Amino acid sequence: MKRPNLYILLLFFLLLLPFGQTTANGNDSIRLSLLTCAPGEEIYSLFGHTAIRYEDPANGIDAVFNYGLFSFNTPNFIFRFSLGETDYQLGATDYAHFAAEYAFDGRSVWQQTLNLSKEEKAELIRLLQENYRPENRVYRYNFFYDNCATRPRDKIEESIIGKVIYPSEPQDGSRSFRDIVHQYCKGHPWARFGIDLCIGSEADRPITQRQMMFAPFYLMDAFAGARIANDSIQRPLVSDKALIVDAVSDEEEGGWMPTPLQCSLLLFILTAAATIYSLRKRTGLWGVDLVLSGTAGIVGCVLAFLALFSEHPAVSSNFLLLVFHPGQLLFLPYIIYCVRKGKKCWYLTLNLVVLTLFIVLFPLIPQRFDFAVVPLALCLLIRSASNLILTSKKK
Repeated sequence: MKRPNLYILLLFFLLLLPFGQTTANGNDSIRLSLLTCAPGEEIYSLFGHTAIRYEDPANGIDAVFNYGLFSFNTPNFIFRFSLGETDYQLGATDYAHFAAEYAFDGRSVWQQTLNLSKEEKAELIRLLQENYRPENRVYRYNFFYDNCATRPRDKIEESIIGKVIYPSEPQDGSRSFRDIVHQYCKGHPWARFGIDLCIGSEADRPITQRQMMFAPFYLMDAFAGARIANDSIQRPLVSDKALIVDAVSDEEEGGWMPTPLQCSLLLFILTAAATIYSLRKRTGLWGVDLVLSGTAGIVGCVLAFLALFSEHPAVSSNFLLLVFHPGQLLFLPYIIYCVRKGKKCWYLTLNLVVLTLFIVLFPLIPQRFDFAVVPLALCLLIRSASNLILTSKKK
């Protein structure tokens, strides 16, 4: 969720700072805050970002702890990401540089000052310093369950003497991971389409308020109404909120770009027109089948790989494998052979039945799909039906 800075400033002095002496002297000037950053334009920044700010004026410290560092230059990054084996790490940087970067990118930053006691501040600083040690700073990233928003929340909760009570929301449990993904992909239809292809039915299950906190702004809202309960005494978790980087996104108006649904509808119209032509001429269009089935098969191989081998919890049980599956690619030579020789193809019959069931039962399948999938499924369906009609006539 955050662009990597590759250790702009490695604040090793934080590990050596005798903060215990500071608290012992009664210095209460230390302030710890939760920072929430506005979304960016890159796909990995669409959901915003979360960090922890540590201010100690007496020692000249104003640092930001950030659990969102990663590098695209990591060996086999794309492959490891698809397997769910991406390693992120905790970084520390100077606040001035952190704020300047977000201001430059046109992304605002909100600060929520944590209402912690001296002991709780000392414990949170200790946890962050311990976590920042080279042997501890790397962690296995999980987009929904262990990311740059959940890690700060967990460390803050761990430092508190007592229990954090979040406000009960009427909509608690009524939203899903996919709902929140769609919310933050608004205005980015291709990103939404790609994510919808990859995540399966598990992303449509209702989630709790705590699970919603994987998204930084849901975490910020939860912190705003949270209270710390210690015995019979309660106090707000957040004592103050401020907009500390007021940036205006410099959105350049690009040219018109078709949406996935518009593209899939156009493809269906072209495929339908080509199919009508082939039926009238009683000739097979194996070149069209090569492109359509080959592309569907490649997508199916990716989805099958994610479902079988990835550690991402939400990519298994993907019903889109009924439409895009490896069989589209594996049986492609056999399909083309049958089409060219005018022989009946048992695979086309099976594919026709499966695609028909998918389209008919589309509203009943326990997984939400981007509607652009329907015209794509219809393209494959009418090509299977057309080839069966042609081969039956030749017989």
